[in-house]
Amino acid sequence: MAGIGGGGTGSSNSNSSSAVSSHQAPKILLAKPALVTAAKYNRGPGGGGGGGGPDDGSSSLRTRIPSVGFLNLLSDSWDFHTDRFLPFLTDNTDFTVIGVIGPAGVGKSTIMNEIYGFDGTSPGMLPPFPIEAVETKVMAKHCTVGIEPRITSERIILLDTQPVYSPSVLAEMIRPDGSSTISVLGGESLPAELAHELMSIQLGVLLTSICHIILVVSEGVHDNNMWHLMATVDLLKHSIPDPSSLSLSHPQSSNLGSDKEIKDKIQEVAEEYMASPVFVHTKLHEQDIAPHYFLQLKKALGEYFSSTSFSKQKHLNGTKENIVPPKRSLDDDSDPTSLKLFFIPSKSDTDSPGTQYESYHSFLWKLRDQVLSMSGPSFSRTVSERDWLKNSSKIWELVKNSSTISDYCRTLQNSGLFRR
Repeated sequence: MAGIGGGGTGSSNSNSSSAVSSHQAPKILLAKPALVTAAKYNRGPGGGGGGGGPDDGSSSLRTRIPSVGFLNLLSDSWDFHTDRFLPFLTDNTDFTVIGVIGPAGVGKSTIMNEIYGFDGTSPGMLPPFPIEAVETKVMAKHCTVGIEPRITSERIILLDTQPVYSPSVLAEMIRPDGSSTISVLGGESLPAELAHELMSIQLGVLLTSICHIILVVSEGVHDNNMWHLMATVDLLKHSIPDPSSLSLSHPQSSNLGSDKEIKDKIQEVAEEYMASPVFVHTKLHEQDIAPHYFLQLKKALGEYFSSTSFSKQKHLNGTKENIVPPKRSLDDDSDPTSLKLFFIPSKSDTDSPGTQYESYHSFLWKLRDQVLSMSGPSFSRTVSERDWLKNSSKIWELVKNSSTISDYCRTLQNSGLFRR
């Protein structure tokens, strides 16, 4: 993984510059292409949003053909696409991948725009990642589908994702009979609620496999759904390699083998790979960002993940210091292996007159600086940006065909203990 300096995205390192300069650098992807239509799904007759008549089985299915301007790595049909994003990548081997996961409306895209270095005060500039508009909220929709990638001039690959546990995602994938329009496990037909929950797990497993850093975003201090999701991801990720795995790097090996064979190959190369998590809690009220709340939640976080792979990583001490919510220091960073926790207050609370804490934008700036200064785990082998993308597609197939996840799915289905 590239070592990103504490100065953020202000300058790229020499290794990256020399690698990119050896051939023509691709155009940097700044924002969503204009060719992507606002209506992502066809549900009515003729594909229009206002078509009359009841939906039948075929018209209610999502369109499976990406639009001309489609750049998402994961489409709404849960398929991995590489061709359109590949031209933006190079043979550079000094790059960093940062992903984000979380429910709807918690500020995932806003955080990723901040990490990108987007300046919203510049006239006529679109943000790299679209922000949820008022119209989107009114229509109970989500603005990010699958995985939307962007890349900075410093060769930082940012992966924004669709919301997990989202009613809008569930509404768009459910048939009238309650089954799922999306095949999440090798063509097997599943109830939409079960498939919806598995999609969140699969997304987490993929991000922890192909990213260096993963931002886990929750709303408020009392929501532990994302903690539970990441603990489940840690439980089910086993036998999924990183994108530099030797078994994936040889194009002639089209058959990746069984889970056991893949796991044996991983053990021959290195320890099982897991991206470094950064837990971010957003939209906090002023009373929630007091120092003692931060310390209590940080302690609870460490205890919750004490027996997982996240707390056993060797590279968790990647930042010089943790973000502290108030304008005072917190002497809680004595343990170099502690998980990273960040607080982001509600914009309205901290921007009001008389607040005793720093502003909302100041918290975002600190989060950006700290994330970009982290030194997360490295892949087991050196891999280029383009090979990372191609191998990530193969990893996605392993995730969708994982026997471990499939067994977990059947356990949920037989017990009925999935989210409804």
